[in-house]
Amino acid sequence: MRKTELLDTEYNPIPEGCVAGFVTTPDAMDIRFANWKSLVYPVKGTVILLHGRAEFIEKMFETVTDLRKAGFDVLTFDWRGQGGSSRMLEDSRRGYVDNFDQYAIDLETIMEEVALPDCKAPFYIFAHSTGALVALHAAPQLVNRIRRMVLSAPFVGLKEKGLSHGALKAASGALCAVGLGEVYMGGSSRPNASKPFRTNLLTSDTKRYERFAKLVADHRGLSIGGPTAAWIFAACRAIEQVNDPDFHSQITTPILMISAGNDQVVSNRAIEDLGRRLRSGASMCIDGAKHEIMHERDVFREQLLAAFCSFVPGTELAPAG
Repeated sequence: MRKTELLDTEYNPIPEGCVAGFVTTPDAMDIRFANWKSLVYPVKGTVILLHGRAEFIEKMFETVTDLRKAGFDVLTFDWRGQGGSSRMLEDSRRGYVDNFDQYAIDLETIMEEVALPDCKAPFYIFAHSTGALVALHAAPQLVNRIRRMVLSAPFVGLKEKGLSHGALKAASGALCAVGLGEVYMGGSSRPNASKPFRTNLLTSDTKRYERFAKLVADHRGLSIGGPTAAWIFAACRAIEQVNDPDFHSQITTPILMISAGNDQVVSNRAIEDLGRRLRSGASMCIDGAKHEIMHERDVFREQLLAAFCSFVPGTELAPAG
């Protein structure tokens, strides 16, 4: 483990008291993390904050502060291939993984190297979109370490438009089979945040969108472009896995899945369906919110944070039998 500095700007300052560094995974990826202590006492435990594809630690500062004010220590990190963590390809702007097991390795390394030795138990996961899919993918291995999860707009199915899941999986798989897994299959080298606010599908909050857009414009090394065929093929397989009854029957951690009523990225129907089928799952919808609820207008963010604080910390489940 070695220390590092986060990006500190006038328009997006680092919350005070941050400890940041890198840990190295067993497959030699350097994962950048950051950790903060609660601003109030007694401390309720540690929230492990998992962000979505193409996001990075600096984008999460506002949510970090909200959670600290609510009585939690907070630990977050950049997935491999984005933010300040190691990239998988020479072209660092391409969103790429071979499979979601690699993201699970990142999470497991953070748990073993940072959370368990240095952070206050119990542990909770608060995850968005792709981060939520990884949390579900890794959930059977996290049963005895994560008390509860809250998943915001989890990527458990694509929005019902354009190519179907099957067609997208077939197309991306075919590209991977002929050695073209590194080609862009959704977007280009241009990050989403560089697009005009009026065309964005992620948030209705102008101020928060423009703050993130400025971060991306000023510090291009933190951002990435669109997903590659390999990333999409890996995501399709992970979605199928978490929706398989034989797989999700192994998940006993209480999970609250929160959908955004005006989501144009992921499928709310898939979220609601999986929430019903999980053994300890539930789902709710924040009407009118777009996909990035953590970066939405206050009227939507406040509902998300209230739902989190109502569900967490909760109580431990009584032993079976």
